[in-house]
Amino acid sequence: MSVLQSYIAGQWFGKTESKALISAINGTTVAHTHQEEINFREAVAYARNTGVRNMLALDFQQRAATLKALAAYIQERKRELYAISHHTGCTKADSWIDIDGGFGTLFTYASTGRKELPSGNVAHEGPVTQLGKENHFNGTHILVPRRGVSVHINAFNFPIWGMLEKFAPAFLAGMPCIFKPATATSYLTEAAVRVINDSGLLPEGALQLVIGGAGDLLDHLEEQDFVTFTGSASTALKLKSHPNIMAKSIPFNAEADSLNSAIMAPDVSPEDEEFEIFAKEVVKEMTAKAGQKCTAIRRILVPAEHLDALANTLKSRLANIVVGDPHEEGVRMGALSSRDQLRDVNHAIEQLLETSECVFGRDGNFKPVGQGVENGAFITPHLLINRNPLNDGGAHDIEAFGPVATLMPYSGIDEALTIAAKGKGSLVTTLTTKDPAIAAEMIPVLAAQHGRLQILDAQAAKESTGHGSPLPMLKHGGPGRAGGGEELGGIRAVHHYLQRTAIQGSPSMLAAVTKEYVRGAKVIETDVHPFRRHFDDLQVGESLLTHRRTVTEADIVNFGCLSGDHFYMHFDDIAAKETQFGQRIAHGYFVLSAAAGLFVYPGEGPVLANYGLDTLRFITPVLVGDTIRARLTCKRKIDQGRTSPDGHPQGVVMWDVAVTNQNDELVASYDILTLVAKRQ
Repeated sequence: MSVLQSYIAGQWFGKTESKALISAINGTTVAHTHQEEINFREAVAYARNTGVRNMLALDFQQRAATLKALAAYIQERKRELYAISHHTGCTKADSWIDIDGGFGTLFTYASTGRKELPSGNVAHEGPVTQLGKENHFNGTHILVPRRGVSVHINAFNFPIWGMLEKFAPAFLAGMPCIFKPATATSYLTEAAVRVINDSGLLPEGALQLVIGGAGDLLDHLEEQDFVTFTGSASTALKLKSHPNIMAKSIPFNAEADSLNSAIMAPDVSPEDEEFEIFAKEVVKEMTAKAGQKCTAIRRILVPAEHLDALANTLKSRLANIVVGDPHEEGVRMGALSSRDQLRDVNHAIEQLLETSECVFGRDGNFKPVGQGVENGAFITPHLLINRNPLNDGGAHDIEAFGPVATLMPYSGIDEALTIAAKGKGSLVTTLTTKDPAIAAEMIPVLAAQHGRLQILDAQAAKESTGHGSPLPMLKHGGPGRAGGGEELGGIRAVHHYLQRTAIQGSPSMLAAVTKEYVRGAKVIETDVHPFRRHFDDLQVGESLLTHRRTVTEADIVNFGCLSGDHFYMHFDDIAAKETQFGQRIAHGYFVLSAAAGLFVYPGEGPVLANYGLDTLRFITPVLVGDTIRARLTCKRKIDQGRTSPDGHPQGVVMWDVAVTNQNDELVASYDILTLVAKRQ
C-alpha cells in the first residue's frame, strides 16, 4: 500500500494517508489518496508561466516528435501498468483498450501533427480571400496557441486513455495540462504519470496531476484557459455552470452520459449472417470493460417479429461469459471499478425493472470465479426487455453503467427512429443492415442526434473496430444528453485548443505573419534557381518566373496520342465549336506538364522528389496559339525531422505554381509538395 501523490508545480506532493482505494477484484487496499490540500492558485500560475513558456519554446513539429517519443516510451513500460490495471477490474483485453489505446492515440496525434501542422506556432487556415479589386487588401485565418491552461477532468473507466486522448491534442496545441482523474482508479493514472515523468521527454510544466478533489481549481482559470470533462451529465452541468466558467466564457467541452443504441434493421432476419454479427456486437459491448464505457450499447432495437429469436441468441451468448478474476483461466469479464460502482449499477437496475423485465442475470446463482472475489465488485451481465419502448422513461433516461442493456421491439423504420431519438442525444449508434437503401434512409435522420454512426454488414464486420471504440481520427462526442462536445477527430481536436483569428492586410503582411507565401506579396528573385537551394537556405517567397512557351496544335495532338486522352474538346473541331469555348482547347494535364517543363531544373540538386499536388484548379482555357509561362514560388517550409532511408536529413517544401497566358490571365493554379535535402 502507498500514498498516492499529486504532481504539482514540478514536485510530487502528499505524504499523509486519506481515503483508501480498493481493489475491484478482491477488496484489498491498493493505495490511499493524500490528506494535504493542493494550492491550486500556485498550480495554475506554474502552468501559465513555466508551462506555457516551455511549451512554446517548441513548435508544432517538435511537439509532434515529442509525442511520438513519449508513446514509444510508454509502450516499453506498459507491463507494469497492466499489472496495476488488474485492480480496476480489467481483463487483459480491457487493459489493452485503456493502456495500448492511450499510447496508440499519442502515436496517431504525433503522425497527425507531423503531416498537418507547420513548423512554428502559427497555423494558416486558408484560403486567402481577396478583399480589394487590385489584390492589395486580403483576409485569411490563423490558428495560434491560446497561451492558457487546459484542465482535464476525467471519469473512472479509462484512467490512462482518458488522460492521453485529451493530453495529445492539447500538447500539440501548446497548452500545458492539469489533469484530475476520478479518484476510484487514480492509482493507475498516477502510475502512468510517473512513467511519463521518468521519460524526461516533456518540457517542464507541461503536465500536472491532481489526486483527490478539484477544490477551488476552477476559480483560478482565466479567459484563455480551457476545460474538458468526461463523466455524468449532472456533474457536467454543475461544472459548466461554475460562476467563473460562465463569467469569463471559458471554453468547456463535455462528454457525458449516453444511452447508445444498436438497431437491427427490418431487412435482417435470424437466417442472415448479419443477425449473428449483430448479436456478437451487442454481447461484446455489454461485457467489454464490464459495460463501463460511455459508448456501450444500452438500448437494443429489434423488429418485433424477431424479438424472441434475438433474446434467445443473446441469452445463449451471455451464458458463456465467465465472470471473475481476470487472472483465472477462461474469465472473459472482470469486475466493476469499485464496490460503490456496484451499488450504483444495482440501484439503476432496480429502477429499470419498473418499466422492463429481466430475461438474463437475476437468477440468484451468480458466483464469480477466483479466490477472494467475494469482496470484489463483480456483477453478472443483465439483459432486460422493455415491451413498450414508445413510452418515455426507463432505459431512455436511466443508465446502469455496467453490463446492462435493454431489448426494445419496434414496428417499421419510422418507429425505430422515434425510439432511438428518445435517448435525447447519443455518442454512437450501430445500424446493422444488408440494404444500402435502408442505410441511406435511416443514417441522415439518426445523424442529427448522434456523434458517430456505425453501419454494420457482413463486409464491414471483417474489419470493424467496433461500436464502442472511439478512434483518434474520428470525432468522439455527441449532442444533447451526450454533452454537446467534441473530442478527437484528428486535427480537429488540435484546432479546438487553438485560437482561430481572422487577419486582414496586404499580401506581404499576411505572408509575414503566416510564414507562407500569399499571391501578390513581394517575391524574392535571384540568379539561383530555387530547385538548387537546400532546405536550410531556401526562403519562403523565393521565386522563379519562367520563360514562355506557345502552345501548338501539334502539342495537343502529341499529348493526346501519348496519354490516350482523345476527349472531343481537344480533337473535334465541330463539337468544340458548339461548346462555351467555341473552339478546341489544350488538355489541362498538358498545361501541367508544360509548366513543369518550364520551371523544373534538370540537373542534380537538393530537390529529391515530388510527392503530391494540392489545390489544382484550371481557370482559363488554353487555346491553340496561346503563350503560357509559370511562376514557381516557395510557399511553405515544414521541418518534420525527416531523414532519407540512408540517413540524410530532409524537409518538406510546398511550392505555389501560377500558370498564366499572354494576357496575364491565370490559366492553372496549384501547390506542389517536394522533399528537399538539408545541408549535411
